[in-house]
Amino acid sequence: MKLRYFLPLFVAIVAMFTGCATDQDRAYLGEIRLSQSYVALNTAGGSTQVTITASDSWNVVADGIPSWLTVSPMSGNAGESTLTFSAQAAEGRTATVKINCGNKTQEVNIIQGIAKVSTATCAQVIAGPDSKTYRVTGTVTGIANTVYGNWYMNDGTGELYIYGTLDKNGRDGQNNSIAAWGIEVGDELTVEGPKTTYNGTVELVNVAVVKINKSLIKVDSLTVNGEKTDLSKNPLPLEGGNVKAHITCKGDGINVEIPADAKEWLSIDAVSSKSVTFKAAANKGGDRNTTVTLKTYSGGKEYSSQFAIYQAGAIIDASVAEFLAAEVGDTQYRLKGVVTDLYGSDKQGKSFYIKDFSGETLVYRAEGFLDAGIEVGDVVEVLGKRGAYKDTPQMVNGTCTLLYDVEEVTIEEFLTKPDNKNVFYLVTGTISSLKDSKGNDNDYGNMYITDGTNELYVYGCYPGWGATGDARKFFVADNDLEVGDQIAIIGYKDTYKELVELCSGVCFSFKKANAE
Repeated sequence: MKLRYFLPLFVAIVAMFTGCATDQDRAYLGEIRLSQSYVALNTAGGSTQVTITASDSWNVVADGIPSWLTVSPMSGNAGESTLTFSAQAAEGRTATVKINCGNKTQEVNIIQGIAKVSTATCAQVIAGPDSKTYRVTGTVTGIANTVYGNWYMNDGTGELYIYGTLDKNGRDGQNNSIAAWGIEVGDELTVEGPKTTYNGTVELVNVAVVKINKSLIKVDSLTVNGEKTDLSKNPLPLEGGNVKAHITCKGDGINVEIPADAKEWLSIDAVSSKSVTFKAAANKGGDRNTTVTLKTYSGGKEYSSQFAIYQAGAIIDASVAEFLAAEVGDTQYRLKGVVTDLYGSDKQGKSFYIKDFSGETLVYRAEGFLDAGIEVGDVVEVLGKRGAYKDTPQMVNGTCTLLYDVEEVTIEEFLTKPDNKNVFYLVTGTISSLKDSKGNDNDYGNMYITDGTNELYVYGCYPGWGATGDARKFFVADNDLEVGDQIAIIGYKDTYKELVELCSGVCFSFKKANAE
């Protein structure tokens, strides 16, 4: 267990028994002075106040304040102020609140009850308060990161994510603690650690291993159609085949469990004391996977091990609207469209929005996007799965390929470009006519645009990339476009009877003439 989890508790407990702080006990910096730097809140709930004496304006750092703690006010001026800390009834949780004044930062350590270790089930941990330390026993159901020791635990009442495992010397970090302890899927572990909740996921952080009960059954290797493989890297082919799990079993008998939703395509072909063979049917849908559980028994106790079986699926060509209407899952979709914006919250810079004639969606962290130097306005093809974040649809686990590197040019520059149906340009102008080249009204967005000096004929302006048939119609009417509105269109250059045309135009954006 890290020292940082015990030190605030120790000092806070001391503070509880020493009564009011004297002037000599007060935390002191030149810019800011606190009547006490350790605050104990009643386990029944309530508030505690701290006096701040500051030489300048001050503010509480909002980042890092847990949801269970209320701090008021969040800022103040030079002089003496009162800061109030409040919480509902609970026990065994701590927090550190930072206060900035000038170029200095003062910390206040908060404790509510003694964070004693509580033996609990996974379900009790999930329902319990953050920052409390728990001792839990459960089976390893999956390993997410071997270096830092991140894995999943399940005891039958629920599942916990273990975020970090201390090594045998009590150290965390990049210490390959999974290998150091010899932890494998199916092992039963007893661990201790403080609870936290991150983006809705309940975690025990930097746990100490108390006890390991090794599973009496484990999967040593896998073969697919007779060849040894790692199914996570080389999934079963579309046409299916046989998967043979080579096992070591020291218990009495072997029981095989296939999840109900996988029994339509996966079945047991043969079972022996050293292996289990499965038969996978041909896959006519998208990518699919399942987790098989092997169980054995000894001395009245159950032991288990798990492994995943993946099978490649067909790739579905879809419009954005069809993709958005699909369910979250492993089916692979291929979309084509224009990059309309970057997703600024992604620090990796791999996320962006793609739009076609039917709609727009977020593509989250697509491989190949940065390497290809893709920019807003380019036409791309993306391949990935239908995912969601807080009910917001997005493509995940995808790749991105540049189809057309769209060059932004003026109307004057476009008129000088060579005819080429495979080179696309982004041109912006003001609508000067909504008639076609023969002066007729039309449903396909044939129009003229101008920059004030030069005029360009647009042979078709459609609602988005990939529009065909009737989907190409009525873009102008649906958006109430008029002469004088500004519009940006992507298309290629062609010439028909000496008339230069921007062909197969796709509207990138438009702005009404009367818009602010």
